[in-house]
Amino acid sequence: MFKRQLFLLLFLSVAGSRIASAETNQQDAAALRALMKKWKNVPASWGKSNDPCGAKWDGIVCDGNSRITSLNLFGMNIAGTLGDDIGSLTELRVLDLSSNRDLGGSLPAAIGKLVKLEYLALIGCSFSGPVPSELGNLSQLLFFALNSNKFTGTIPPSLGKLSRVTWLDLADNQLTGPLPNSRDNGTGLDQLVEAEHFHFNQNMLQGSVPESLFNSTMHLKHILFDRNNFSGPIPASIGIIPTLEVLRLNDNGFTGQVPPLSNLTKLHVLMLSNNKLSGPIPNLTGMTWLENVDISNNSFVPSEVPSWFSDLTNIMTLTMQSVGLSGQLPQMLFSFPKLQDVVLSDNQLNGTLDMGNNISEGLDLVDIQNNKITSVTVYNSFKGQFLNLAGNPLCNNSLLSDTTPCTGQQTEAPPQPLPFDAQCANPFIETIVFRAPSFGDVIKYLPDLHSNLSRKLSSCTPNRLGLVPYSNDDAYLNVDIRACPVNQKKFNYSQVLNCFNLTLQTYKPPEMFGPYYVKAHPYPFHDKASRAVLIGVVTGSVLLVVGLALVGFYAVRQKKRAQRLVSINNPFASWGSMGEDIGEAPKLKSARFFTLEELKLYTNDFREINAIGAGGYGRVYRGKLPDGQLVAIKRSKEGSMQGGLEFKTEIELLSRVHHKNLVGLVGFCFEKGERMLVYEFIPNGTLSEALYGKFFRLNITIYN
Repeated sequence: MFKRQLFLLLFLSVAGSRIASAETNQQDAAALRALMKKWKNVPASWGKSNDPCGAKWDGIVCDGNSRITSLNLFGMNIAGTLGDDIGSLTELRVLDLSSNRDLGGSLPAAIGKLVKLEYLALIGCSFSGPVPSELGNLSQLLFFALNSNKFTGTIPPSLGKLSRVTWLDLADNQLTGPLPNSRDNGTGLDQLVEAEHFHFNQNMLQGSVPESLFNSTMHLKHILFDRNNFSGPIPASIGIIPTLEVLRLNDNGFTGQVPPLSNLTKLHVLMLSNNKLSGPIPNLTGMTWLENVDISNNSFVPSEVPSWFSDLTNIMTLTMQSVGLSGQLPQMLFSFPKLQDVVLSDNQLNGTLDMGNNISEGLDLVDIQNNKITSVTVYNSFKGQFLNLAGNPLCNNSLLSDTTPCTGQQTEAPPQPLPFDAQCANPFIETIVFRAPSFGDVIKYLPDLHSNLSRKLSSCTPNRLGLVPYSNDDAYLNVDIRACPVNQKKFNYSQVLNCFNLTLQTYKPPEMFGPYYVKAHPYPFHDKASRAVLIGVVTGSVLLVVGLALVGFYAVRQKKRAQRLVSINNPFASWGSMGEDIGEAPKLKSARFFTLEELKLYTNDFREINAIGAGGYGRVYRGKLPDGQLVAIKRSKEGSMQGGLEFKTEIELLSRVHHKNLVGLVGFCFEKGERMLVYEFIPNGTLSEALYGKFFRLNITIYN
């Protein structure tokens, strides 16, 4: 709803600014000039005139009465503080100062005077101190986002007066204390019945979540409470919100039983992992919309595999580590068409693992290590994806102990680093952070995201779009958006403000990506070289100095470019620079040079889940190339037993010798102090081939 209102507001504001005949309201103009005195790096159009509306200062929108209705300085590299003068812009509907990392200090209480404000976005700045209680006076507010700052103290109960707000985001701060509710505080978050988003994740909030916080009349879609210090039971009222789609309560201290959730029929993502929950495993019967479930590392009562596994027909990622599961897994689980990852390690699963002969083609990871599996039935429809059975009795058989499922040396599949690449001198880069993606394999859905984003961004200004995905330990998905200008050197202020600002949720990604926020990287708006040349044209003496400086700069730049080309064409140009007695650089016949960034993406930044071995030389990681080839990446660590001479010998030998009984060398990385070798992945064949040759089916049972 608030998107339609935002578009209408901006349209009317722009239309009004075009027909305005009077100069900017004096109060508004004075307030802007006062704010500007506290800021560095304002857009170049600021200050050239005393008439922000008439002179069209970048980021300013005015109405027909020459009152300022929108102040948008997203990603402008503003540095300084926000003064009380902001309270004089009393006609403001939109205030967006997001992605200005050096804009900080305390948030002035004067913002509470902006009683017509509908959109407040201060994302990714450095504001600190308490959240002003005066923000509760903004009764027209629809969008409230103060996430990714340094706010401290408690959430003010006065925010419960924001009766129209649909988006409430205080995530990624240093907030403490309990969640305010009207029963205890007079006003509280339970009064926000129009809210669709409660984003309070990544703080230090504590205490129990009040039972009265939720009710069936609410319109909540996303509840993100993960990575806090909440304790006590999960309120039963959370299970009666019919609109709920994403519920993240993981990484807290919740205790007691999980309340009934079966009424949450629209729920896509359920994450309850890393708490202190007890009682029976939650009953998810009939919750067919679930795509991502993680209830790992709790103290549930040990139980048989639940019958509701067969209801998860849309499941993409199922994670239930260390929850006391026993019994056998149903074949149907592995046949669900969207399934990608199944992680059921550290349980009591027993008997035969029979995945059936209708295994999902998208299945990448099956991790059932440290259970009690004694036999396995594998069909040819399982195409060698990552199957981990290490730590099961099955692997005690001497014939099986060295096979890849028992050693864990099988590979999940990260893809090519830059499937959608865009290189240019001045790309505009912003990171879009997806907080609850449903899938495990981002590369499968990256084309949809690229197409979706390209349509959104190119409709405003021509650009070439690149995407670089990466994940981190909080189960969020980060995607760097790299936009390159077309037919111009760099983007201007207006293009960045009007085309790439996604903070107000005007962009809707594919549904499986879930909720997101955006943070822009600093952009080089100021062309210092051009300014110097302009000054030089005016004064001949300065021209000479500037000319010489530019020549020197060009020479240094060309030298650096040449050095970069040398590092690509001759990756061993720095061979021996570490002071080792390792002779001349290796001579290769055929081996590909990989950059460090490529190997990071192939291994999901060398995540622990992709580690398949270790030794004195360092560690070995599984990875997957863009063409689907599985590889093993040996990464030497500092002070490893494998020095430069051994590295050289191995790389020269394997690049020349090719034999069916020798592991093949795919390539290497010799960059930034790293020594890595990339081998063909040798899975030792399937279990059936290891025992009986290439039969259609294998059925092995171990008897004690």
